[in-house]
Amino acid sequence: MEFDYIIVGAGSAGCVLANRLSADPSVSVCLLEAGPRDWSPLIHAPAGIAAILPTRHVNWAFDTVPQPGLGNRRGYQPRGKVLGGSSSINGMIYIRGHQGDYDEWSALGNAGWSFDEVLPYFRKSQAHFRGASHFHGGEGELYVGQVEAHAATRAFIEAGQQAGHRHNSDFNGVEQEGVGQYDVTIREGRRWSTATAFLTPIRDSRRNLSVLTDAHAERIVLQGKQATGVQVRIKGRSLTLKARREVVLSAGAFGSPQLLMLSGIGPESELKPQGIAVQHELPGVGQNLQDHPDVVLGYQSTDNSLMGYSVGGSLKMGSALAQYLARRRGPLASNFAEAGAFLKTRDELVRPDIQLHSVVSLLDDHNRKLHWGHGFSCHVCVLRPKSIGSVGLQSADPSAPPRIDPNFLGHDDDVQTLLKGYRMAREIIAQAPMARFGLKDKFSQGLASDEQLIELLRKRTDSIYHPVGTCRMGNDEHAVVDGQLRVHGIQGLRVVDASIMPTLVGGNTNAPTIMIAERAAEWIARA
Repeated sequence: MEFDYIIVGAGSAGCVLANRLSADPSVSVCLLEAGPRDWSPLIHAPAGIAAILPTRHVNWAFDTVPQPGLGNRRGYQPRGKVLGGSSSINGMIYIRGHQGDYDEWSALGNAGWSFDEVLPYFRKSQAHFRGASHFHGGEGELYVGQVEAHAATRAFIEAGQQAGHRHNSDFNGVEQEGVGQYDVTIREGRRWSTATAFLTPIRDSRRNLSVLTDAHAERIVLQGKQATGVQVRIKGRSLTLKARREVVLSAGAFGSPQLLMLSGIGPESELKPQGIAVQHELPGVGQNLQDHPDVVLGYQSTDNSLMGYSVGGSLKMGSALAQYLARRRGPLASNFAEAGAFLKTRDELVRPDIQLHSVVSLLDDHNRKLHWGHGFSCHVCVLRPKSIGSVGLQSADPSAPPRIDPNFLGHDDDVQTLLKGYRMAREIIAQAPMARFGLKDKFSQGLASDEQLIELLRKRTDSIYHPVGTCRMGNDEHAVVDGQLRVHGIQGLRVVDASIMPTLVGGNTNAPTIMIAERAAEWIARA
């Protein structure tokens, strides 16, 4: 089988690319996805995230290597294995990051990536519930709205203001700092993944687009320094798909570097131990892994309007299910993480360095540990960690998971920033508006000293699912792709996903990944 373009990975970037490139009827596009179609009702009901997150249902559910900064615990890395990729299993929060993040990319030598230059591509995708404006699009495929906030969400926002933080009605507007309700990719009670937004409307009508699910890419086919196709396993059989123009990797911050290395593109030190012949030495592949280290404050509550497990709660959940099935409203139409904050731990900072997510349920270990009763949680994450990790190979077998080492809390500055953020979150939750929920600290009751809290942080910190940077964009010897996302030294091959980010953005990474695909689609079509 032969196509003009082969896109590996139908996630946040891949679905956008498939839509934009197949808009030209004169070209043929093949989109490969290792997972199934997005049939699962747990994907489309926003509350289904509570069941997807801790399981292997449409989820790669990777583990990290033991983390010295976390007391040698293994971390957990959920990633979407389904049409829509991680946009089908994420928290549905729409955040672009700070404007200065993109100006920093440009300052690092990546022409065309300043905030003023990328803003039109954010706007292009977006159908914002408030309509078009300078910062928002009104006609795009990706619906961005807000949920009907729980009383605890409104109380959290009020508590943040009483703690001295300003209210922010739009984290994607003029200024990011403050406390407020999140914009979310939820439309009329339904998750609005990139598959729903960009793929479903055109999949059956565009004959030049082929979408292959349960298709696991095994390696990129090379002729010298030219990418000519992809070897893919479908129904237990390997076959080669040919690409006349380009192969585009959109397999994410773990999948894209893994596939490059399986194909002999990467650092010799990673390839040789696995018996993989070096086709193209590219030392930066898999390096520069950055992710937001995150810790969750958990509180038990006497209020069973919050999510949880109890006899009364079960009765309420039955009613909520009926309400959702009838009108797509109520608790099951929420992502639970309805509000948050971007705060500075030091006044002299130019950009917020921590992010909070308030959650109307008690979370523990990615919802893998359940507790009887009801509760409230607050995530605290470090937005610009100094700890840098890597992705490598555990095996030359394409079905084996990659080796993931985020190096969480490997740098003491990250520990100190997280500690300050933890105290700031505690201060907000201690304010009067939260008192009505009868909150009792589940994990840090009685812990006050820095030493006690740091020990707790090392026991409870993990990912908030924002890995980036492993196929870094740039022009130096450790960069993997150039400013138009072409792999250095290989013709006909690009990487288009979160792995190309040279630095982490200050916020959730789904919206920036969609923007990256919008930006790249124009370059690919013009090539």
